[in-house]
Amino acid sequence: MPSVTLSPIGVIHSPYQEKFAVPRQPGLVTAINAQLELLPPYNDPHCVRGLEEFSHLWVMFLFHQNGTDEWHPTVRPPRLGGNQRVGVFASRSPFRPNPVGLSVVELKGIHHQGNRVWLELGGVDLVNGTPVVDIKPYVPFVDSVPHARGGFAPKAPVTMPVTFTAEMELRCQQIAIVHPGFRDFLQQVIAQDPRPAYRKQDDDHKIYGVRLLSFNVNWRVENGIAIICAITDIE
Repeated sequence: MPSVTLSPIGVIHSPYQEKFAVPRQPGLVTAINAQLELLPPYNDPHCVRGLEEFSHLWVMFLFHQNGTDEWHPTVRPPRLGGNQRVGVFASRSPFRPNPVGLSVVELKGIHHQGNRVWLELGGVDLVNGTPVVDIKPYVPFVDSVPHARGGFAPKAPVTMPVTFTAEMELRCQQIAIVHPGFRDFLQQVIAQDPRPAYRKQDDDHKIYGVRLLSFNVNWRVENGIAIICAITDIE
């Protein structure tokens, strides 16, 4: 069997600066958009002619931050608490024989400026800089299967309540001048409880942190509620 070589046709610009806290599925965090910028020679407006007629896209991408981690025949999905193993092909783990991912995303617009062509996307589960290897229109009458079974993930995960200190409420108002919807974005991201699965039941009072947009965001969990306690600029 011949080997296969994939070349990126585009790159993702998203608010997620690292893998930690990226939503585990697309569409779970919708308050801030992302962009898919096409790379030469695919930055030709003719390549996306007619795409504006579709509301959603399939985006095929590469898990480029896997590093040296190797794939294994079984994995521990977070939805099973990180305690049960399933086959790698029964999961959406990024650590796969071929590090290829697939997401359905909302198409919110197509933009041209000079030699730049980019797609405005709704909520994504993609880290900033993700290489995209293909895009295809989502066709509802064949791609949607209303009665499909969801296995160990039959419905959306339960989210965690999120609150802000008074100081951080004010900070969000200031940031929203440049990044509209910033507070809602933070609330949606942290509500997914990105902590490791074995921490989910703990009120450990540990301070967690993640880089989102150009900010370091810190929070802790008390009585099952995430409290956002610091938002600082990335230096």
